Amino acid sequence: MLQSLAGSSCVRLVEQHRSAWCFALLVLGYLLYLVFGAVVFSSVELPYEDLLRQELAKLKQRFLEDHACLSEEQLEQFLMRVLEASNYGVSVLSNASGNWNWDFTSSLFFASTVLSTTGYGHTVPLSDGGKAFCIIYSVIGIPFTLLFLTAVVQRIIVYVTRRPVLYFHIRWGFSKQVVAIIHAMVLGFITVSFFFLIPAAIFSVLEDDWNFLESFYFCFISLSTIGLGDYVPGEGYNQKFRELYKIGITCYLLMGLIAMLVVLETFCELHELKKFRKLFYVKKDKEEDQVHIMEHDQLSFSSISDQAASMKDDQKANEPFVNSQSPTSNDSSLNN
Repeated sequence: MLQSLAGSSCVRLVEQHRSAWCFALLVLGYLLYLVFGAVVFSSVELPYEDLLRQELAKLKQRFLEDHACLSEEQLEQFLMRVLEASNYGVSVLSNASGNWNWDFTSSLFFASTVLSTTGYGHTVPLSDGGKAFCIIYSVIGIPFTLLFLTAVVQRIIVYVTRRPVLYFHIRWGFSKQVVAIIHAMVLGFITVSFFFLIPAAIFSVLEDDWNFLESFYFCFISLSTIGLGDYVPGEGYNQKFRELYKIGITCYLLMGLIAMLVVLETFCELHELKKFRKLFYVKKDKEEDQVHIMEHDQLSFSSISDQAASMKDDQKANEPFVNSQSPTSNDSSLNN
């Protein structure tokens, strides 16, 4: 008897705080995922780092033995200066001296990576004025970019997602949830094909040092706005049509980012994902909502009925692929 009462009380306690328990599991799962990533990256990359360190140490020692007139301190100062310039996108190599980092096309590419929060880091402002302007430009430009992308995605998703799903649901009688899942899968496959696979094949041809995996890696790192900066297109020696190439990459990044947001919004509108997200959200207090409604000055039966009628009219006017019938036509059909 006591065990059954304790079990029922535990079940009620879990049900009452279900959102909190789910949120706690979400936090724990995220932390475990971070630790898992750290363990995998460390085990995979650490041997390569150790091998590279040993190789550089041997190369440095051999250089000092071949050039006895050069001290180790002088070599260290020279290498530090070279690495510092390389961090600012300036290379000491003779085969890279022909590419300028701050011509118009390169600056346009840099501005697009800043506003999209990709930020490859291969080119950074050198002067104090450039750094100050970058701060002001980003503070205004990043919210402006988010507003721009939101408005574009909101308009595209009506024609790309909602109307096709509604069309197959109304005209063919398929289940709306099934159609939405199939449509999301098809849209995801098209996006991966046109913004990952095909561009990766193109980059592997245009970039001399990139294979298909590295090109696909660049596409994913760029369109996911991670922007590690280890692979940046158009930086090779004697790149053909470099200005046009940079402008094309800028357009690709913007269109690819919009396509990614459309796909994410399409998947977020799936009924199953909405139910899954609600597990981790805080439920609204019904008493507070009722008090807020009762305190509203425009609460009356007539206003509610008028608002409901207007909402129905707007819904019928905006609903695609549905033919509206006038009352006169309905009366004539009844009389006949």
